[in-house]
Parts: sequence; structure tokens; C-alpha cells
Amino acid sequence: MDHFLYRNGTLHAEDVAVADIAAQVGTPFYVYSAATLARHYTLFTEALSPLPHLVCFAIKSLSNVAVLKLLGDLGAGMDVVSGGEYRRAVAAGVPGDRIVFSGVGKTREEMRLALEGGIRQFNVESEPELRALSEVASSMGTTAPITIRVNPDVDARTHEKIATGKKDNKFGIPISRASEVYAEAAKLPGLQVIGIDVHIGSQLTELEPFEQAYKKVADLTLRLRSEGHTISRLDLGGGLGIPYERSNSAPPLPHDYGALIKRTVGHLGCEIEIEPGRLISGNSGLLVSKVIYVKSGEISDFLIVDAAMNDLVRPSMYGAHHDIIPVTESKAATEAHTYDVVGPVCETGDTFAKARPLAPLAEDDLIAFRSAGAYGAVMASEYNTRPLIPEVLVKDDQFAVIRARPSYEEILNRDTIPLWL
Repeated sequence: MDHFLYRNGTLHAEDVAVADIAAQVGTPFYVYSAATLARHYTLFTEALSPLPHLVCFAIKSLSNVAVLKLLGDLGAGMDVVSGGEYRRAVAAGVPGDRIVFSGVGKTREEMRLALEGGIRQFNVESEPELRALSEVASSMGTTAPITIRVNPDVDARTHEKIATGKKDNKFGIPISRASEVYAEAAKLPGLQVIGIDVHIGSQLTELEPFEQAYKKVADLTLRLRSEGHTISRLDLGGGLGIPYERSNSAPPLPHDYGALIKRTVGHLGCEIEIEPGRLISGNSGLLVSKVIYVKSGEISDFLIVDAAMNDLVRPSMYGAHHDIIPVTESKAATEAHTYDVVGPVCETGDTFAKARPLAPLAEDDLIAFRSAGAYGAVMASEYNTRPLIPEVLVKDDQFAVIRARPSYEEILNRDTIPLWL
């Protein structure tokens, strides 16, 4: 569920009219609901009780510091995949003992940053990384807590670009080599093995792939313990999907996911970590845009809007669907009109939807793209020298701009002309 509802024909974000935000902030912009973020986080932590657990929000899905503070104040941990994300978590007030560092390409500088600032664990993804972390921690006279990410070779049945648990993916070590790699880790100085990490992909809409992976993790836990390793923590990753298209059946709920975790690994006495991103942030956000022109084409009618692929790249990059709704409901009993919804960027790929039935729309009408909270603002760019668009956070009847739209002067001032020109 989310907290974006029509009242008297006008779309509201909690108790704030979206049109009022547009009037003050200008379009396009992202708007997030604090109530939706809090509710979705709470659903996960309730689903894992009474197991000892930590829900670590995947910052890569929505990294605004205000959002991280909101979740961190509720008790959330943070899953980071770069030094920049680590700095964001710290800036939001999240303590190091609630920050997990994932990712296949951690640099020695990032390792030092996290060891100096505090870290719950590193999810190590390769033997070269294992040795590098050992060198860094030893040189600092400290010990790095680690899990090792195993690749269970499970088909997550999701888009190929966001599948991460098959043997041809770049992530983790083959589960068949786990004993060998854990044995090396136990001998290296500066490392403390505490558990196992697994993550099979993003936007999963069924539980069976999770069950396959977690059963393999349970078997591996018993095997590693028999080989003398302390396995006290299982990081089970994230990946539970959301219903981007409201007409489709809904993916499994956090309650069902939690029950699966308890059934497959709950008997092992381990602390459980999960790293949801999309299911916490996805439905918490809208992308709001204004119609620039309605253009009649030879084959299609085009709805040309002021948002573009640089603001929300998912449709162009993944062929992803986002429901599109008018900010003001039409009172006329007219039939839906079919549009290709496109942006102003000079690319044919700057297309949000093709042949989409929508209420008849006109120039200056506002529309909203649903389920835009995850992998929206974080993947935006300034392609075509289009400024990054504002992010707005709503709580009850108040809202605040939590990232302002930069001026063209700020954009241009980042470029430097060398003296020899």
C-alpha cells in the first residue's frame, strides 16, 4: 500500500495536495511519503520477529540523507555498496554497527573508511577482496568482521540485468568452493568470520527462488560449522518485488517472506539480516510531471511531458512499467485515450510508455508516475544538461524539499576551462 490517494478529485501525498507541491517546487519532481516508508520498514521487522534480526535498507534504491535518517531513527540498518553510500549513512546518523558494506569492487580506501568509522560487517565477494581486506585491517591493527557472499546458482526469475545469484553473474563465490574460501579466511590475519551472505536478485515476484537459495544456505551453515567455523549471522539479501502494474497480481508480502525465512533457516540459531530496498522505497514515491504538448502523429498520439529518461531511466533501460495517473481526476465520462508517453530528451529511447490508455490530457495537465521511489532519483543524470530534479518529502500535512534543483549556473560552474584554451 501507499499514502497517495485522491481527495475530492485531487491526488494527495498523505495530507498534501500534489498540485500544491508542483505550484511551489515546479515540475518535474519526486515526492516521497514518510508514512509509506515507515510502514514498509515496520512490516519487514515485524515479519522477522521474534528471531534476532536487523533490517538493513538498501541505500542504492533511494539514497537521500533525509530518507535514511527517517529509517535510521526507526532502527533500520543500512546496506551500502560504495564509500559515498557509507558517508550518506553516517551523515544520516546511522551508527557503524548498523552499516553493512556489500559490493564486488570495494577499494582499499573504502575499506579504511569503514574500519575507521565503524562497520557491522563486510560482505566479501571474492578471494582477492578477502586478501586486500586482511592487508588493510592488519595494517591498521584492527579486525574486520566478515561474511562471505556465496553464489547459490539459483535462477531468480527476474530481469537478466538485476539477477545476481546465477553462476554466470559477477557476484560472490561459487557455493561449491565455500569450504575452501572460508578455510583461507580463517587463516588470514585481521579478519573475523561471522557468517554467510547471499543475494540472488532484485524484483522477485515469487518465493520459490528464495526458498531454494536459503535451503542451500542452511546446508552450508551446518557444513561450515562442522569444519570449525563460527557462523552466527546470515545475511539473506533483499530482492522482494513490488507490483509496478496495479492490474497484475501482487508479489508476496513481507509476512510471507518472513515465514519462509523462519521455515528454512530459523532453526540454526543465527541472527538474520535482510537488505530490502525496493519494497520499502518503491511505492513510497511518485515522479510528478507536466504535459508540455499533445502531439498527433501518423501512427500514435504523443503525450510529451517535461520529465525524461534522465530523470527516470527504468522504462528506457529495463523496459519497465510504471502506472501513470492524472493528478486531477477527470469528471467527464469520456473514454480513455491512447498515448505514447515521451520526454523531451533527444533519444527515441526517451519513452515512458507506448500505446498507454489514459484519461484525455491537455497541455499543462499534471501526471504522476507511480512506484517511482526506488531506482528513480538515484539513477538520474544531467544528460542533455537537464538539471537533476527536486526530491520532496511529505509527512502528514507538511512537505520539504530534501534535494533542490540546481541552477544552470551551478551546473556550468562545475566545468573548468584550462588556461591554455
